[in-house]
Amino acid sequence: MGIDTFRDDEGLERGREIQPSLLKAIEDSMISVVVFSENYAHSKWCLDELDKIMQCSREKGQKVLPIFYHVDRSDVRKQTGSFGEAFARYGNITEERVLRWRAALTEAGGLSGWHVQHGHVI
Repeated sequence: MGIDTFRDDEGLERGREIQPSLLKAIEDSMISVVVFSENYAHSKWCLDELDKIMQCSREKGQKVLPIFYHVDRSDVRKQTGSFGEAFARYGNITEERVLRWRAALTEAGGLSGWHVQHGHVI
């Protein structure tokens, strides 16, 4: 028994859709570690992945371990700060997709996790 890891940054090209293999990896996972950074919400991929992760959490009991890296948990939960700024530029995205992203961020931002500031876990 061991721990298998999956990193989604290998071989992904900008502007392309999320690969089915990534969605399958999320579905098959027991635990997801989500690192929220200042630019997290500026990535549609990250938001789509988070939507899938939170869906698996609700439907399959997948554990979600959030790390808030130089961001305030309340900015994630309420989509303020850099998270709010990111949503201001998503006018061309369907309302349904944006609502799913917001719901996923609200849910994930409400989870207990780790806050990293200046290289220290606080």
